[in-house]
Amino acid sequence: MPTSISPTALLSRRFGTMEHAYTARDTQLYALGIGMGFDPLDAGQLDYVYEGVDGLALKAMPTLANVLAYPGFWAREPDTGIDWRRVVHAEQAIEWHAPLPASGRVLGTNQVSGLWDRGAGKGAFLQQRRDIRDAASGRLLATVTQLSLLRGDGGFGQGGSAGGPPPAHAMPDRPADAVCDLPTLPQAALIYRLSGDSNPLHAAPDAARAAGFDRPILHGMATMGVAAHAVLRTWLGYDAGRLTGMRVRFTAPAFPGDTLRTEMWADGRVISLRTTAIERGVAVLDNACATLD
Repeated sequence: MPTSISPTALLSRRFGTMEHAYTARDTQLYALGIGMGFDPLDAGQLDYVYEGVDGLALKAMPTLANVLAYPGFWAREPDTGIDWRRVVHAEQAIEWHAPLPASGRVLGTNQVSGLWDRGAGKGAFLQQRRDIRDAASGRLLATVTQLSLLRGDGGFGQGGSAGGPPPAHAMPDRPADAVCDLPTLPQAALIYRLSGDSNPLHAAPDAARAAGFDRPILHGMATMGVAAHAVLRTWLGYDAGRLTGMRVRFTAPAFPGDTLRTEMWADGRVISLRTTAIERGVAVLDNACATLD
């Protein structure tokens, strides 16, 4: 079946400005959703889930940017023409320009920044970019880039973007320099969804089975948060301000309760990453990297 999308309409689509006010409680809930606090005696983790006796100690996990001023699953809207049931989240990247406040009000501006045809029956890649700014000062805090595979929308031919999506991050051909194993809770997806992603795939067994899984899966962006935790824990002493960028490729779903092992290779300011669900021996993130200051 030929695609019904209009490349010109998608690339020029207007989203408006998304305003998002969030509290310290939201920041703590997000951190709990990605597993922070599993060791209650670890002061580094505690800083992301506890505000302290004076209420000033709380820090925001950098990957909180994934849920701030999020425009929602707009591909489902009728005007897009996208076969939204066949959309797959392929990659996610964040560039941080300043540390995220533990609470505040932000403005998000979203745009379709790339659209590349893979051919009839092969789908298309759609890239969107979201700038997140502090609402009071206008300061740019983070830029979030998402790459999606539109499996049902290839073959539109002309009208897309020049070139192609960014090539995959090249992984080093040597043993990892460090490894970090982090647990996830059986109820991790039920906690993470309270930060804004209410897709029943992550909560309802019937919805998961309809999608081909025997049980609800963990959000890909929650898995990204676990990998960011591994970087903070292993290289940065939980100093979130030193993390300036991160990019991951989703290669398989993680399940709540998986132990996630992140292998890391350090080359200057770049830490290459691969995250594996060790009980199942499945790589859930690959061709991934984090950039340090």
